[in-house]
Amino acid sequence: MKTSKVGEVMTPDVIQACQETPFKDVAQLLARHRISGLPVVDADDKVLGVISETDLVRRQAAQAERDRGGRFRLPALRRKARIAAAKARAMTAGQLMSTPAITVHPEQRITDAARVMERHHIERLPVVDEEDRLIGIATRRDLLRVFLRTDEEIRQEIIDEVLTRAMCLPPRTVIVSVHDGTATLEGRVERRSDIPVAVQLTWRVDGVVGVMNSLTFRDDDTRPPEKHPSRRIAHHWLPER
Repeated sequence: MKTSKVGEVMTPDVIQACQETPFKDVAQLLARHRISGLPVVDADDKVLGVISETDLVRRQAAQAERDRGGRFRLPALRRKARIAAAKARAMTAGQLMSTPAITVHPEQRITDAARVMERHHIERLPVVDEEDRLIGIATRRDLLRVFLRTDEEIRQEIIDEVLTRAMCLPPRTVIVSVHDGTATLEGRVERRSDIPVAVQLTWRVDGVVGVMNSLTFRDDDTRPPEKHPSRRIAHHWLPER
């Protein structure tokens, strides 16, 4: 099946910083380009970390706390306190960035990238090549483009890619309708085991937000075959004379 890849929606022109970029220059880059974060790379364009607006805010907050002479006294916060203290003294992008950088490859599916973002609570993912060099950036907004497809585009892909190509079903076996991204499957398939396959593959189509299953079947191939009692003819052997 055709699925959208990160490389199809990423932004190839990336605003980036190097380790030595001063803190104020990083802030100016974010403001000038109206972005909420950027990657930090080395001389070979390999991603070392990521800086977000949150990092800048935390740096300023930690600096204010330090200026007031405040200290973190709870043992549970010692590690966080050390990190905060380092952020407060950060003068360059290398000192300010969050590491390690979480990256994706252009051939990864958009749905997989979205799961990575959700799992790590991040807003952007640097896209790297086979040698881990920066080639693009994918934001939440970029990944959401797949949900801007029209209902007709989604319906046609379900018919062409799922029902015809993947499942090899005869035309008009399943009637597909899509409304606001929710796909409805109606009709009768030959085998009961075809139904969960059709539903699962439909879920994988880009832009689908829900699947309504109204399929029926002719043959229930999920039940074990019935065992009929053996009807053998008894043979009575006569002793040889």
